[in-house]
Amino acid sequence: MTALARHSAALAQRSLIKTIRTPEALIDVTIQPVIFLLLFTYLFGGAIADGDRHAYLQFLLPGMLAQSLAMGGVALGQNLNADIEKGVFDRFRSLPISRSAPLVGAVFADVIRYLTVCLVMLGFGTIMGFRVETGVVPAIAAVALSIGFGLCFCWISVWVGMLARTSGAVQGIMFLLVLPLTFGSNVFVPADTLPGWLQAFVDVNPITPLVGAIRGLLVEGPVAGDLVRTLAWMAGLLIVFVPLALRAYARRA
Repeated sequence: MTALARHSAALAQRSLIKTIRTPEALIDVTIQPVIFLLLFTYLFGGAIADGDRHAYLQFLLPGMLAQSLAMGGVALGQNLNADIEKGVFDRFRSLPISRSAPLVGAVFADVIRYLTVCLVMLGFGTIMGFRVETGVVPAIAAVALSIGFGLCFCWISVWVGMLARTSGAVQGIMFLLVLPLTFGSNVFVPADTLPGWLQAFVDVNPITPLVGAIRGLLVEGPVAGDLVRTLAWMAGLLIVFVPLALRAYARRA
């Protein structure tokens, strides 16, 4: 485990260096969330929240944070797929390192991307008028929960990246998964306003308890139930998709 941690840290550093040298790769966690927040707040806020855009911003931002985290993990699978196609992973296989280190290191490096999403959303949201109503400690807990869920959810992208033939296919497959999960949840509207058949999907959607927990931690409300469900989903994602990703990596690389 010590060797795995050391090797993963070295490969995480490699991923961070790549990100620093290509800052345009952070568009999906910097500019894109801001555009979505502006778009939904000012385009739909007046119609959804009885004309009170500030009230809708208070409701929307925690949900948009969860959506941005789910979308932010798409790039991880694309990058890993591109590395395999370029032969980078052939070099990794010739090194005396753990077989899983390249995947674990890439996932750990994504902490910076998720932290960037949280800071951008909360910072720009504050400029727009969003206010944290619970205090500093709950806000930090919300950020930590968001990043933790992102690290678990991104293993789906890693698995898809090992299976897909091209990086473009990874993006297409992941968006087919992420968009229904984020729009078919309580991100944009309360779940009780949706049709019954859609509420049934929302209730089993992993994004729903995450959004509920983040809302409770940022703007007050019940937290315990949604937090337990979110932690259960995080554990389930790791249990299912980490072995699948490692097995697909062994076959592909």
